[in-house]
Amino acid sequence: MATALACGVSVASAQTIYLVRHAEKASDTERDPVLSEAGMARAEAVAALFEDGTPDLVVVSPLQRTRLTAGPTIAASGAFVVTSPLEAGVDAHVAIIRQGVLALPEDAVVLVVGHSNTLPLIARALGYDTPDMPECEYDRLIRIELRSGQVSGETLRYGAPGTC
Repeated sequence: MATALACGVSVASAQTIYLVRHAEKASDTERDPVLSEAGMARAEAVAALFEDGTPDLVVVSPLQRTRLTAGPTIAASGAFVVTSPLEAGVDAHVAIIRQGVLALPEDAVVLVVGHSNTLPLIARALGYDTPDMPECEYDRLIRIELRSGQVSGETLRYGAPGTC
């Protein structure tokens, strides 16, 4: 499997969507924990993915661990940030993200930072089949390109290797 850090991000000739799960949490018992030290390092690894380009849009959930994971990328790029609500449920959350991404210009670059239960659903809603994500997996990076109605994608790994 290729590593995302070796790939970098290049100028898109199609809509390019990067999907990552929030980084490692400091607590498994709190509802909205901050990132652990490993999580902060992974957040920096997300930002490193965009050294050769920047996302036009960053999508996060209302939970702080997604915003903290995207924080270094946002700080470095100045990308526009949108919070996709979760109150209406996972299906509505996924539909809102899909609709928003598909409404963007064809050369847009988007970073979506979500959760283990939402990222595979978002990828599938955009036309890329991927397996469910176990709770212990933090290093999966899904890169999807949408070009003229065609979907292509790849699953990569980034940052420190996962423990699953």
